[in-house]
Amino acid sequence: MFHLNITSMRLQVHSIHFDADQKLIDFIQQRVDKLQTFYDRFTEGEVFLRINNEGVENKTVEIKLSVPGKKLFAKMNAKSFEAATDLSTEALRNQLKKLKTQIKNGRV
Repeated sequence: MFHLNITSMRLQVHSIHFDADQKLIDFIQQRVDKLQTFYDRFTEGEVFLRINNEGVENKTVEIKLSVPGKKLFAKMNAKSFEAATDLSTEALRNQLKKLKTQIKNGRV
């Protein structure tokens, strides 16, 4: 049996003009930690949570991740912070796959 041990990257989570509960912060941390299965060289991460006053999809999640020599960024809106987090981490996963392909092909 293969066991993958992933250490959690410390994220800085900023909730703008409201206080995010620990359950939401843990959810975000868990989703970002899963990205380490695609690329395990993150140096730091930062998340910004905002509530917009317009529209139904008024929850915004911005995730910034630093890897050696590069910064990755995703910003998504959804009806909930959890849904916006899922969309953002999916976008980052695609960026990480592209980065790994570039590294493999010697373009980075």
